[in-house]
Amino acid sequence: MSEQEHKDQEQQNKEETQNPELEQNQKEQPMSVISKALVTGFVGGVLWSFVGTVAYLFNFSSVSAGSFVIRSFVQNEWSSKWLGELIAILAVGLVSLLIAILYFGLLKNTKGLWPSMVFGVVLWFIVFFLFQPIFSAVPQLGELDSDTIVTSLCLFILYGTFIGYSISYDYQQNNQPS
Repeated sequence: MSEQEHKDQEQQNKEETQNPELEQNQKEQPMSVISKALVTGFVGGVLWSFVGTVAYLFNFSSVSAGSFVIRSFVQNEWSSKWLGELIAILAVGLVSLLIAILYFGLLKNTKGLWPSMVFGVVLWFIVFFLFQPIFSAVPQLGELDSDTIVTSLCLFILYGTFIGYSISYDYQQNNQPS
């Protein structure tokens, strides 16, 4: 390669790295903290309700997402099948958007795992104790077996930790003084 060809090649490379229209030179707009919280909420709801459904299928628990979301309100054959569970998992993901907004509004400034774990326990108490009259397909707390109580409590703690710690960590990272 001659010296002139080498200079031409360098000039072309320089122009390519300075051209903002090229895809490799465009910067992706970062997501806002609240957008990340919503994504975290949806993913957390889908993930942990799926794990809860698997626990239900392996008889670790006598309730699943479908017990709360579908079978408490619809008593059809399909509600006890995989379609009912799939719809329930997606519905829990949508409800988790509200839970993520709630956590973001109230507890985004907290640090560490403990506030998130306590948040999960509070959610479990709300769902299994306060909202229990709404869910006709879910037995009362005193009628649940110990496997169901322990499994569901652990899943709610993991869910609360996933949602809460992710939101708090992201909020802390985006609001640190530079």
